[in-house]
Amino acid sequence: MSDHKEENEMSFLDHLEELRWHVMRGVGSILIFSILAFISKKFVFNVIILGPSRLDFPTYQWLCELSHYLDTDVLCIQSLPFTIQSRTMTGQFAMHIMSSFVIGLIMAFPYTFWEIWRFIKPGLYNNEKSAATGATFFVSLLFATGVLFGYYVVSPLAVNFLSNYQIDESVLNEFDITSYISTIAMIVLSGGIMFQLPMVVYVLSKSDMITPDVMKEYRKHALVVILIISAIITPPDPITQVMIAGPIFALYEISILICARVVKKKQKAAEKALRKI
Repeated sequence: MSDHKEENEMSFLDHLEELRWHVMRGVGSILIFSILAFISKKFVFNVIILGPSRLDFPTYQWLCELSHYLDTDVLCIQSLPFTIQSRTMTGQFAMHIMSSFVIGLIMAFPYTFWEIWRFIKPGLYNNEKSAATGATFFVSLLFATGVLFGYYVVSPLAVNFLSNYQIDESVLNEFDITSYISTIAMIVLSGGIMFQLPMVVYVLSKSDMITPDVMKEYRKHALVVILIISAIITPPDPITQVMIAGPIFALYEISILICARVVKKKQKAAEKALRKI
């Protein structure tokens, strides 16, 4: 009896050891990309991070082109009246480290998720493995789409709105670099996380924890929750909140279709099994 208990204990410890190595490889990939981002300081800050603060940013150019096409100047952004300052001695260095880590996390996300998935997958049943085929690809694709959406759509619109917003002309917009980078990072990472909604619904549907009828019934409640979450994760302006809430609600509608498809497949499989009996 004691031998059997010791065997189970060792098995549990072996699992912990295996998990440790998967986590270490995932963290190691994040550190590698973070170091590369730290070394590439000029490109990272001048092109990527400070990009939305300049009028030559692609989104502003596209809006201007669209404005000209529609024969109006409403969408063409003419100025971004703000400056970025560092008001603390360690401000620039701290933001250099923080931004490098965020970029490292984003770049290493597919590999890190794959490492975690490699640890989880052996413990699944064959039907669960089959249902989760391509999980790494779709999770990474949705994350990348959300990050790009946050960076190219939400971030520039938020920067434009907040930089042009004034309670009085005598109050100048001089943003601290900590505030600017934190806002951009929060928007980008939030986009990547929120775009995982279809995968979450897919997993819950496979586990019989949710149905399309339930999702349709609570559609209005979901909209309220999405608006609240958007208000929390975005700067305090309604335009940015709507810009991130809109696509997320669209993903919710897509998730209903995904859930319905999963349920339909399971019903067909059940009917097929009954015919064999």
